[in-house]
Amino acid sequence: MPTETDVVIIGAGAAGLSAAKELSVLNRSCVVVEASHRIGGRAYSEEIAPGVWFDLGCAYLVSGPDVENHIDESNPFLDYAKNHQVVVERYSYGAQFIRNGLVLGSDEMKARAEFYASCEEAIKRSVRRGEDCAISDLIDLDNPYATPYIDMMAVTAPKDLDAASAADFFYGIEEAVDFNALNGYGNLVAQWGNDVAVSLNTKVESVDWSRDAVVVKTTKGALKARCVISTVSNGVLAARDIDFKPRLPDWKMEAVLGLPMGAENKIGVHFDKDVFGPDRGGYYQSWSDDAHGAYIDVNLMSTNVATVFIGGRFSTWMEKQGPQAAHEFAVDHIANIFGNEIRQSVNRSIASAWVTDPWVLGSYASALPGQYHQREFLPLPVDNKLFFAGEATARANGTCHGAYWSGVRVAREVAEALN
Repeated sequence: MPTETDVVIIGAGAAGLSAAKELSVLNRSCVVVEASHRIGGRAYSEEIAPGVWFDLGCAYLVSGPDVENHIDESNPFLDYAKNHQVVVERYSYGAQFIRNGLVLGSDEMKARAEFYASCEEAIKRSVRRGEDCAISDLIDLDNPYATPYIDMMAVTAPKDLDAASAADFFYGIEEAVDFNALNGYGNLVAQWGNDVAVSLNTKVESVDWSRDAVVVKTTKGALKARCVISTVSNGVLAARDIDFKPRLPDWKMEAVLGLPMGAENKIGVHFDKDVFGPDRGGYYQSWSDDAHGAYIDVNLMSTNVATVFIGGRFSTWMEKQGPQAAHEFAVDHIANIFGNEIRQSVNRSIASAWVTDPWVLGSYASALPGQYHQREFLPLPVDNKLFFAGEATARANGTCHGAYWSGVRVAREVAEALN
């Protein structure tokens, strides 16, 4: 690892890797350091069965609705997949809703859809009045369909609605899910990024930006640079795991703390045979009148894997219970939808645990009520020495391609500053 460079990039997720690639194009030297043992960040695939991969983090090759006018809504990983013969499967949008073990009838489906629409309309009216309150303040929590709406939003936000900014939700880019990567989005990102030199298992302990040169102290020695790009999560910044000398200015920390990490986890359940058949792809919601439920995705049909999503405080609690509790919860909800006989075909499961992952400390960032405006300040540099990228700073926040474009953006900012 060199000891002097133009730029030190902290973190080798999609943002850090894309920043390094862009800096190379711009003829600027950089050193990328990564605290963990791998690249990719929250793009991470694990083998759940021989030859079958499960994405613990981002999984959907999505894009925004206004790609023609905003390049940062496009997904470069989809083009990369197509150009490198990576197998992708089209996402199935079929939906079913199961309440107390029974599929909703047509009248119930209509009532559910009307309630969901009324929630969206209430959020829109509030935000257009200039408000930024908690989403929970705007919806009828006593409605019989409030429970599945809360479950869905806890995964989307990803926070309980009393901690979720209505404006942040309203102004978020509505992504179109087109494809899944058969062998894992995480593997796709790792393949794309494997040409970037990265110092792994290299934790940054401090960043001293008090002089002209910035000194970055790591567990493998010190680096001197003209500036630093931080792509670490807001969770890591909020925990002050990196000692900035002097400390980050108040306005920057207010932005970090106003956009804390949410909690969304996934439990992948693999079956030892095809238990779904060709026509049951899509997403499902299962709940009961006296308990919250789960959001379940059945796609990538050739893998025989169902994905159970949980979010908010319940997701954090489930992490603390451990993998066996997550397994039992997931299998119970899948069986509630597809029948108890499906239990006989369960092979194994994998559960993510992003809140307790020391290199992330959460799934992705979202605004607290009243804090949506901090999105404007989070990406801004400090003293033309400290620059920031990552999904939280992106226009398409909470996505892998958003992180990618934030890396491109920050590399260009750095190059301009160094000129």
